[in-house]
Amino acid sequence: MATDGSVALVVFTRDLRVADNPALTRATRASKVVCAFIHDDALRLGRPMHPLRAWFLSECLADLDASLRRLGSRLEVREGNWVDEVLGLAAQSGARSIHLSDDVTPYAQRRFARLEAAVGQTVEVCRSPGLTILPPGVLTPAGGDHYRVFTPFYRRWLTTPRRQLLPPPTSLPTVDSTNPRPRSRSVKTLPTPPLPPGVGPGGEHAAATRLATWAAGGITRYGEHRDDLAEPANSGLSRDLHFGCLSPLQVEAVIDGLPGAGPFLRQLCWRDFYLQILAARPEAAWSDYVERGRRSRKDPVGLEAWRRGLTGVPIVDAAMRQLALEGFLPNRARMIAASFLTRNLGLDWRDGARHFLEHLVDADVALNNLNWQWMAGRGTGANPHRVLSPTRQGHRFDPDGTYVRRHVPELLGLDSAWVHEPWRLGRRQLARLGYRAPIVPPGEVAA
Repeated sequence: MATDGSVALVVFTRDLRVADNPALTRATRASKVVCAFIHDDALRLGRPMHPLRAWFLSECLADLDASLRRLGSRLEVREGNWVDEVLGLAAQSGARSIHLSDDVTPYAQRRFARLEAAVGQTVEVCRSPGLTILPPGVLTPAGGDHYRVFTPFYRRWLTTPRRQLLPPPTSLPTVDSTNPRPRSRSVKTLPTPPLPPGVGPGGEHAAATRLATWAAGGITRYGEHRDDLAEPANSGLSRDLHFGCLSPLQVEAVIDGLPGAGPFLRQLCWRDFYLQILAARPEAAWSDYVERGRRSRKDPVGLEAWRRGLTGVPIVDAAMRQLALEGFLPNRARMIAASFLTRNLGLDWRDGARHFLEHLVDADVALNNLNWQWMAGRGTGANPHRVLSPTRQGHRFDPDGTYVRRHVPELLGLDSAWVHEPWRLGRRQLARLGYRAPIVPPGEVAA
């Protein structure tokens, strides 16, 4: 590719890869490329980061740095005010263009706006696709700015042409030095914490291996067994997609046409669907997408019991304890926990969404918060009467109690007949087990 004699700065965000990275590819039109990642103080100091999330991110950055070094570059890692650090790097390197992957969260959009307002006329800010398969806004209904209903979006999504997958650059000539400032960080991984089953290292190379392994066999179980709680047929790719170790287009290209791929492709479409909603309606991140006029209760004690997995409802407690320990939940467990908080306890979905964002390694504002609204009857296709009975869900998706016993050791010795409804044994037996009675009757729905 011909170059223009200039310097380009690539600021990685949720695109921690060199393959199929439109922002990086576009930057290679310049003669030299500087690559950076900024630990944004507003995010780093704003809310606690689960230790597994911090470790996984460090793995992703180390892998990205290794890939860039093989291409003749390296990753400059800094921390501080994101806009100030980007401007400082651009000034030091003499960059005439700043390249980023576009994002739709309200905070990302505000950050882009601050950067664009600050750079002046001499530096161009270039935003490229890559977060989704189809960029938000490509599909719009007649007379509307975005799709509000999934099914018609899905029909059009299936038949709309994709952009071409991009190979990694063959080389990335860089400037001699960006003179790291005191706040620069070396790129190194954090000590590996105890890893839950199925959690592997972060980074583009590990993600590609996970995708290939899953496509070679695991995907065939996905449609039928994805809701099984004891051994869910998860792809294990949600963390990789969130941090951009893989682009969703890469995932689609690998699995499209494979036996059993249909249900997972539908989930990739849901991802695009929610992101196009947030692009059009950024306020929907924290406001009801559909206003129902129903007020939520305030119950700090009940909320804390839910957060700690001490509700006395085994399937809910198992989910919340897994979340705290592993930074991950299967989708079915997320739905059960969300339904219990919003329907049985009658609490605000935002309280649950914040807790999930603090603990999930794959936490994504659009997917997390719009799914919470869906469960609360405030989101797309909102059903104000949707309730998931925790006991019925437990019997159906954890029939022998394996999932509950794994995460709620107080119930380890209970027979399958009792493990989802231990209150039937009576308070005296619950006390012997060291397990509490339910904080609300599991079949009771808050008004």
